Amino acid sequence: MANAAVVLLSGGLDSATALAVAREFHFDCYALSVEYGQRHRAELAAAARIARVLGAREHRTMRVDLAGIGGSALTDLRVPVPEGPSAGIPITYVPARNTLLLALALGWAEVLGARDVFIGVNVLDSSGYPDCRPEFLAAFQALAALATRAGVEGQAARIHAPLLALTKAQIIATGMRLGVDYAATVSCYQADEAGRACGRCDACRLRRAGFESAGVADPTRYR
Repeated sequence: MANAAVVLLSGGLDSATALAVAREFHFDCYALSVEYGQRHRAELAAAARIARVLGAREHRTMRVDLAGIGGSALTDLRVPVPEGPSAGIPITYVPARNTLLLALALGWAEVLGARDVFIGVNVLDSSGYPDCRPEFLAAFQALAALATRAGVEGQAARIHAPLLALTKAQIIATGMRLGVDYAATVSCYQADEAGRACGRCDACRLRRAGFESAGVADPTRYR
């Protein structure tokens, strides 16, 4: 399966674009979503739709109980989602989330015999999350080489973050060129069960500003 890639697919704008980019690179894409106790569960239904429309070879949803440790407004319903800019690392940061998601993707890639893993992280509008930085990705790449049988045998998976240095407007332009239907994506940190966005959280503000900068009509469904 030399042409296979595992693509982390949350159901949001960035991960949908990452899947489209992987497809453009002619990978057979195995989409992986993770139900980790997030309050915005509507993104999981969005991920299933996106995987189907963008032609993923397979789509799986795995479960990890990050709500059990809490520490984030996205996993603890007692902690309100901020509706204004935050200083430093915001309370919407989920401890170790991308480390765990990449570890799951790495494990599935090894079973598939795939040598490529895609993640849609972006450093420019990451809200200060430490696990969206290039230093983190480089460290995880080193881990993949050390901690897996594939890595020890010289076949370590390559971690791709094709959106890492793009602005939100550039990401949207890329997705529009590749046929991503952004109306099907859910980015809001507190989307309702129907996937409608609040329009006030950090994710909503960044998304709306991206469409404005790209000169594209915002297709987001708001409450």
